[in-house]
Amino acid sequence: GKHRTVIPCLGHFKEEYEKVSKLYMNNKIRTTRYTLLNFLPRNLFEQFHRVANLYFLFLVVLNWVPVVEAFQKEITMLPLIGVLTIIAVKDGLEDYSRYKMDKQINNLVTKVYSR
Repeated sequence: GKHRTVIPCLGHFKEEYEKVSKLYMNNKIRTTRYTLLNFLPRNLFEQFHRVANLYFLFLVVLNWVPVVEAFQKEITMLPLIGVLTIIAVKDGLEDYSRYKMDKQINNLVTKVYSR
């Protein structure tokens, strides 16, 4: 049959618990998409998978070509930067709420059956 090792994380068992628990995967839930380090690159990568954002990026790049320049370069960038910023803030807030929910679930006290 299957065997499970359960070591209580109590005072004098703390060392044994830390040694044994490193050998096993934990059962923490993580539903967030981002970390602080990967938020900006990953969010931009996801946003530029949307055709509309690629179109606006194309217009911005095209407007930097001196022959084609129809508007001031900076003005052309404003709509794209605005949309990217709003979506990034929305995604960040959604991910933060998922993080708080994960933390709440992962800190729930559970009962372990012991014969």
